Amino acid sequence: QVQVVESGGGLVQAGGSLRLSCAASGRTFGGYNMGWFRQAPGKEREFVAAIRWSGSNTYYADSVKGRFIISRDNAKNTVYLQMNSLKPEDTAVYYCAATSLGTINLYTSSQYNYWGRGTQVTVSS
Repeated sequence: QVQVVESGGGLVQAGGSLRLSCAASGRTFGGYNMGWFRQAPGKEREFVAAIRWSGSNTYYADSVKGRFIISRDNAKNTVYLQMNSLKPEDTAVYYCAATSLGTINLYTSSQYNYWGRGTQVTVSS
């Protein structure tokens, strides 16, 4: 089992940047694929980005491609989400999640076993 805790959210103006961090503890962090999801008020949780256990492959939602970058440092048990050129529609609670390295589909929230409590990101216009 792995526990994950997000940090780095906050209020930023449109066009600005934020970097979210997700610190993991418990079982070997390198044995998990990691993902970021978000949920805006009144909307369902949606996929944002994911990264394989080795960091060799990354995946992005079309809405964030070219603006967000997911990365990980297995030595620090941490995954990051660098968010650039933020838009008001990026406003949401951002969640970090972990799934076993055997998981193929990293786009679907139901594939993830472990979730953090989320961190609020608010982008003002």
